[in-house]
Amino acid sequence: MNDNENRTQSESQNAQIAAYLQQGHSITAMEALAKFKCMRLASRISDLRTQWGLPIKSERITTPGGKTVAIYRLDK
Repeated sequence: MNDNENRTQSESQNAQIAAYLQQGHSITAMEALAKFKCMRLASRISDLRTQWGLPIKSERITTPGGKTVAIYRLDK
């Protein structure tokens, strides 16, 4: 596995997700996969909190299908 390729992809996803959140959107793991091909949203959120200093709030929601998932948004 090429560590540099993965780091570049993670940084690109971080930038895309940060921009999406800064536009006022919220995001779930399924949305991150569909929009940004991001399979590890919790890791990207951790990066954005620690490395970018973004105040990201998370909460648990129940989907119409009955599953509980995390949803992330900027804390304003």
